Amino acid sequence: MKSYKEGIQDKKALLLKTIGQVIKEQRQNSGKGILLYAYEYDIPSSSLNLIERGMRDPQLTTLWKIANSYNMSFGELIVEVEKHLPEKFSLIEDK
Repeated sequence: MKSYKEGIQDKKALLLKTIGQVIKEQRQNSGKGILLYAYEYDIPSSSLNLIERGMRDPQLTTLWKIANSYNMSFGELIVEVEKHLPEKFSLIEDK
């Protein structure tokens, strides 16, 4: 049986993977490769690569910049991420 902490870590990993998936889909829909996109929007390509793969917890300001680059509000980006998560997803579990 997983501990409470392990359960939270698994959920965090799912959230990061989902954020990365949404960002990658949006970038690909824009028709831009990762290097061009990163250059145009002043985001290190190595950071963007790690975010898209769900291996980096992006800063709020980075997510805001990414959302704006797709002509989305920050809230719209979050709604898109929520659509890809399981229903009633939460990082907080009842003990």
